Amino acid sequence: MRRKAIAFIAAAALMTMCLASCSRAGSLSQERDQALRKQTGDILVGVAWPFASRNDGFREGLQLALDEINEHGVLGHRLQLIEQDDNNSVTEGLEIAQSFSGNLKLTAVIGHRSSAVTVPAAQDYDHAGLLLLAPSSTAPALTASGMERVIRLIPNDKQIGSAMAKFAFAQGYRHAAIFYTNDEYGRGLANAFEDEAERNGTQIVDRVSDYKDLNDLRRLADKWKLLGCDAVFVAESMPEGAALISDLRKAGVEAPILGGDGLDSAALAETAGEAAEQAVVASIFDPTDKADAVQQFVRRYKDRYGAEPGKMAAQGYDALQLLAYALTKAGTREPSKLAETLKGTKSWQGVAGLHSFDGQGDVSGMPIILKRLEGGKFHYLP
Repeated sequence: MRRKAIAFIAAAALMTMCLASCSRAGSLSQERDQALRKQTGDILVGVAWPFASRNDGFREGLQLALDEINEHGVLGHRLQLIEQDDNNSVTEGLEIAQSFSGNLKLTAVIGHRSSAVTVPAAQDYDHAGLLLLAPSSTAPALTASGMERVIRLIPNDKQIGSAMAKFAFAQGYRHAAIFYTNDEYGRGLANAFEDEAERNGTQIVDRVSDYKDLNDLRRLADKWKLLGCDAVFVAESMPEGAALISDLRKAGVEAPILGGDGLDSAALAETAGEAAEQAVVASIFDPTDKADAVQQFVRRYKDRYGAEPGKMAAQGYDALQLLAYALTKAGTREPSKLAETLKGTKSWQGVAGLHSFDGQGDVSGMPIILKRLEGGKFHYLP
């Protein structure tokens, strides 16, 4: 009886703590909505990104959108960005998340770049009632936990991994190996590729997440040849992905390289050189698309910055334009209403394609584009 009583008391205490936490989260969300409902002046938006180390045109895309939006304003006011550099660090990202979450004047946050940072930071934002627009984080865990104010602006790892496995099958590859980084991004992408490969009849002959040196890779190369490996799927980000591909070629791996969106960077050719030739990677933006919205964006970006926009520039631009759309559509800066508006949005046209959102906040219907590296440059596949 005594043990049962102690267990009951412990369970009751745990339940009380959970209820208190949920109640506090609810009060914070309501407090933010109430404060923003009455707020006048600039609409404040936090941006968390590794600007110094992995910007890739993201800030430029944001700034282009900001200037366009502020020409006319939103709800009679201007947007104002509060930028913070998270250095692609979980620790620094969480510090920024706590700072943003404590600022009741903030309406939304755009960021972070890495899923490893965004997934834990999203908990803070949702708890504080902030809307989070995630333009780069593809880990399924981001939207799987039922958070109410998280909106993902890029296909998730399941969608991208599945698309790459279908491409592998269409190319006639039937015995693939997977090399992945052991983090949120790498595991999710590798799992999705493997699941779709099994469904369509492509055999996964090996799955590896680490190697010691070139000798280690040479042993792998010999093993893969014996197993008839005819493609290697790399679930890795840059710049580590380029180094891995270079080492694979040095070790004697001759099979075609396929990769997720983490390898979608001009730095792939610059870093890996000849080793990356003919690699096919996934992307979500095609600057050669003839659609008016895309060509206007490309032209304005080139005129201003003297370079062609890449994926991250497009994502920065679309993230802010989508927020402006939600503000106008909802008629308020309350995050709860903005999230509700976005989750009901179908076929919003961004420069990276049409965006529709489901009840979890995941984007659907957005095109996944394939690119092949030839002559040191990416060429878009039909």
